[in-house]
This record gives sequence, structure tokens and C-alpha cells, in this order.
Amino acid sequence: MKGFLLVTILVLHQCTLGQQDFFKSRIERSALLDLRSSLGIRSTDWPIKSNPCKKWTGIQCRNGRVTGINISGFKRTRAGRLNPSFSVGSLANLTFLESFNASGFSLPGSIPDWFGYRLGSLKVLDLRSSSVTGPIPASLGNLTGLNALYLANNDLAGSMPAALGQLMQLLVLDLSRNSLTGLIPNDFGFLRNLSCLDLSSNHFSGSIPSTFGSISGLQFLNVSDNSLVGSVPVELGNLSHLVKLNLGVNVLSGSLPVEFRRLRNLEMLVLRHNRLEGRLPDGLFSSLGKLRVLELRENKFDGALPGALWSLRNLQVLDVSANNFTGDLSNFSFKGHASGAVFNLSNNQLYGTTACLSGNYTSIDLSGNYFQGKVPRISPSNGSLDMNCLQAVPDQRRLEDCSLFYAGRGLTFDYFGNPEPRQQLLPTPAPRRRKQWIYILVVLLGGVGFLAFFILVIVLVLRKCNYAISNERGSADVGPVPEGDSPPLPKDPTSVSSLGESFTYAQLRSLTGEFSERNLIRHGHSGDLYQGFLEGGIPIVVKRINLHSLKKDSYVTELEFFSKYSHARLIPLLGHCLENENQKLLVYKYMPNGDLAESLFRVTNFDDNGLQSLDWITRLKIAIGAAEGLSYLHHECNPPLVHRIIMHHVNREPHNLHIQNSVRNLLCLKSCRYKVCLR
Repeated sequence: MKGFLLVTILVLHQCTLGQQDFFKSRIERSALLDLRSSLGIRSTDWPIKSNPCKKWTGIQCRNGRVTGINISGFKRTRAGRLNPSFSVGSLANLTFLESFNASGFSLPGSIPDWFGYRLGSLKVLDLRSSSVTGPIPASLGNLTGLNALYLANNDLAGSMPAALGQLMQLLVLDLSRNSLTGLIPNDFGFLRNLSCLDLSSNHFSGSIPSTFGSISGLQFLNVSDNSLVGSVPVELGNLSHLVKLNLGVNVLSGSLPVEFRRLRNLEMLVLRHNRLEGRLPDGLFSSLGKLRVLELRENKFDGALPGALWSLRNLQVLDVSANNFTGDLSNFSFKGHASGAVFNLSNNQLYGTTACLSGNYTSIDLSGNYFQGKVPRISPSNGSLDMNCLQAVPDQRRLEDCSLFYAGRGLTFDYFGNPEPRQQLLPTPAPRRRKQWIYILVVLLGGVGFLAFFILVIVLVLRKCNYAISNERGSADVGPVPEGDSPPLPKDPTSVSSLGESFTYAQLRSLTGEFSERNLIRHGHSGDLYQGFLEGGIPIVVKRINLHSLKKDSYVTELEFFSKYSHARLIPLLGHCLENENQKLLVYKYMPNGDLAESLFRVTNFDDNGLQSLDWITRLKIAIGAAEGLSYLHHECNPPLVHRIIMHHVNREPHNLHIQNSVRNLLCLKSCRYKVCLR
């Protein structure tokens, strides 16, 4: 009996020692319990009676001390969802904490200033998509051991603290998709170990710091979608390890630095939607043999496209549209590029024959140029040749435009296959007195015609208003097409590979919770809108199109629209699912702040944390953003997209405008033919 008791005591003693080996500090255990309570962590993730180091999901320990907390993607308890907040004060007692990951977990509120003073061991801080607001505390510059700082996709505001330039061990800094303002600090040039810097989709102004050229190990640099001005720093040519460079959607001017020839590891170069001009540097592309993506669209580049550009075997995306490039492409070919490549050379002044159409690529757009001759029989069905000077091809330029273009350059024009240009006989001049009577008659008839036209316009406007009102009153009676009378289902477009990611029906069904009512945003005339979440908690909107209650070509038209046009004020199409014969699904970016109607007309109690009614300055910014998008559709698209009932929708249906985190970003303006998303 004594021997049995002795063995029992030894076993209990070993179990106690083992338990202490897993968790030594009562203070840290108490801190985790407080964190569990303040954040509303469910017991299935953090069971209260078990050892945190051994049984709690996302908890990492070393030598009995907590070193890592990962609550990414966790769901709160019902009580925690009622009043979520940035309540993480108990983290101050975890003195050995090296990693805190709350990405995709809602933490509304600002980052505590004590983070920089009490979490001295922290190496990784990840708060992506966590609803964080307020400024970035300068105290984070005290975390000298920090390796990665992820604060993307929040609503951070204010300027970026220069103290972040003290984080000498930093490898990754991601502040993208916020509302940060001011200048980018020059001190960032001291972060010599930095490999990834993402400041995109903010409101930064000023110029790109030339000190960026001192970050010798930098591999990823993205400052796109800001308000940066000035020229592209030549010092960026010193970043010999750079793989991806995105400077798009800014107000950069000047020419492209010839020093970019030294970026021999570059795979992606995006400079779209700026004001860059001049010729492309000689010898630039002969040095960039690894280049896969080149986007130069919507700038003012001119001159000839370099011949070395057609020799880049790894090139998969080439977009030089909406520039002033010129030159004869008759002798160039796309055969040497990677298979499945996408080329967009539209809206330039390129000319010659279409021999370049031969090649193994996904799509090619040569519209808006001056190509002439016959189109080869092997030309792709997924190519666009509108607004050229080609024979036997619809929607080409006028004869006068083509002949003037070629004559101005001293070139020969084939006059659409005719042996000689048509000669128009000049009318014989009429006597002087007869001309006077003609002028008087023209003035009288013109006045009468103008008066009749003015009266007709008034009548049409009044009828339009009455029609719009009757449409609104009758919209509730609109229903699906009865069975037996449904139109045939539309065929899918021939190529949608350039329209975002291709999802499976099972994926989207899972992301939207089986298309549950809980995730339903709104019933639309062309389909239902559901909210979903990608991996990492990134929200999306899935549009499930009802093919039995709309025109058969509606969703095809919507896909064709996004394949041809893009703008800073157009919400991008993230993906699609066309595999189901009866249901077609389109995936868009989610606008978290709801629609404009709620912001304009809802009066919110200032004691609440909800969205308050918009002030007039904000309303003006929204109007300007919408006007920029409409100006692009009406004046910059080719052909222009005209909204016949735009005033009806803006004045009467503000719920078709949705607001992102920034007031300059708008979503969803309906037109008579398209449902266009404006940011």
C-alpha cells in the first residue's frame, strides 16, 4: 500500500512539473483570460479550463511563456459582436510576445500608444482588415525588433510618422488601402533591410522620395493610387533586386528614367494613368529580360515602340493603350512571347498592315489606330480591330481621316482597296444676289427649326419625367419571366481570362454561406447581391444573375464592358463564374460603408459609433468623384457610353451609389444599358 501511494505521489509531481513546463506564469494566464473576455473569443477556440499553451487555437508558447497570438479569422461570441472594440490592454502583461496577428478580426478603434512601450519583444504585428481607425502612433518606432508591420485595408488617417524610419530590422511594411495623407517621409530610405513596401491606395501627396533608391534589398514597391506628383526618381534604378514596381494612378510627369535599364530582375512595371511623356529610353527592354507585366496605358508617351519589346519571351501582359505611340508595325510579330499573353495597343497612332496578328496569345486590342489592308484569315476571334483603316471590317474610320493621316506622313494609303480615291466635284459658284437670298432663307429656316427643336426637347423631357415616375411606381410589380416564356440562355463570352480570377460555383457558394439570407445585401433587377469573404477575411460582393428575368445579353455586355474599359473611378471586376448553365456569377470589390442614400439622409446620434450624415465638403468630394467617372465614360471611352436616365438615378435612387472608406470612391451608378460601378 505504501509503495502504491509513493508511485501516485511521483506521478502527480511529474504531471505538475509537465504542466508548469507548458505554462509557467499565472500573470500571463490571467492576461489571456482577460483578453478572451474583452474580445469575445469563443470557448471552442479558447476553452477556459484547458492549458492555453497546449489547447488554445493560435497560442504559441516557448519555455512556458506566450510568444505568439493568432486570432485571424476568429468569430466572436454573440456578446462580443454586440460591442466590438480594440480592447487588448491585457497584452501589456505578455512581456515575451513576439507576434500578434488579428487580421480579419474586427477591432474598431485606434492602435494604443502603449504598444510601442510595453511590447518590446514584438517582431510581427498584423492588423490587416481589422476596422482600425485613427492615426498610426509614433511610438511604434520604438519597436526596434519589429520585422513585419501589416496595417492594410483599414481606415487609418493622418500623416505617416517619420519614427517608422527607425525600424531598422523591418522587412515588410504594408500600409495600403487606408486614408493616410501628407508626404512620404524621407527617413524610409534608412530601412536598408526592407524587402516589401506597399503604400498604395491612400492620399499621399508630394513626390516619391529619392531616398527609396538606398533600400538596396527592396523587391516590392507599390505607391499606386495616390496623389503623388513630380518626376520618377532616377535613384530607383539602383534597386537591382526589385521584382515588382507599381507607380500607377498618380500625377507623375516627365520621362521614364534611362536608369531603369539596371533593373534586371524586374518582372512587373506598372506606370498607368499618369502624365508621363516622351519616348521610351533606348535599350531599356533589352535589359529587362524577366519582364512579365508592362502597363503604360493612359499617359502621354510618344515615338515608336522599341523593337526589343517584341523579343521579351516572358512577357504576358502588355498594355500601352491611350498614348501617342506611332510607327509601322507591319514587320513585327507576337510569336516570340509567352503563350496566352494579353496585348492592348489601342488608341495610339500605330499603322501598317496587320501581319503582327499572328501569334499565340489570349487577346489583342488594336482598335483606335490606323492599320490598313486586309485582315489575315488566321486573325484571332478575341481581337478588337475597331476604328482603323482596314478593308472589309466594320466600324472603321472615315476615308478622309485615314487619307489625311497617311498623307501627313508621306505614306501610301490603299483607300480601303479602291484603286483611286474618290474625287468630289466642287459646286459652281452661284451669283452674288442669289447667295444673299440663300443666306436669308437659311437664317429663317434655321430659326424656325431651332424653335421647333427646342419645343420638341421640352416635350421629350416632360414625357421622360412622367415615364420615370411611372417606372418607379411600377417597379414593385416586376417579377421573373413565367415558365415556358423564358428566353434562351446567353452564350458565354469567348474569352474572360483577362477579367479577374475564375471561381468555381462551389467556391462562391461556400464564400457566401450557401447564398444565405444572412449574407444577402439586396435584390436587384438583374440579380441578387451577396456578401462573401475570401481567405484572410477580405470582403467581396457576389452578383448572382437571374438569366430568366433579364435580357439575354445583359451579363455578356457587362463582361465586355470591363474587358475594354478601366478607370480609377471604376470598381474592378475581381472575378467570375460561368460554369453553371442556369446561373452566372460576377465578383466585385465590397464597399464597406453602405450606399449613399444612408449617408445623405440618415441622421445619426453623435453618441453612437455609426456613420454620421455627410457634411457639404464631403458631398462635394463625392459629386466630383462621380463626375470624373461619368466624364471618362462620356468623353474618353471609344465609343462614348451615354447615360440616358442618369439624372433620374442620381436624384431619385441614391442607393445605387455606394461609398468606400474614402469619400472619393463611389460604387454602382445604373444606366439604361450597363450597371457601371464608379469609385
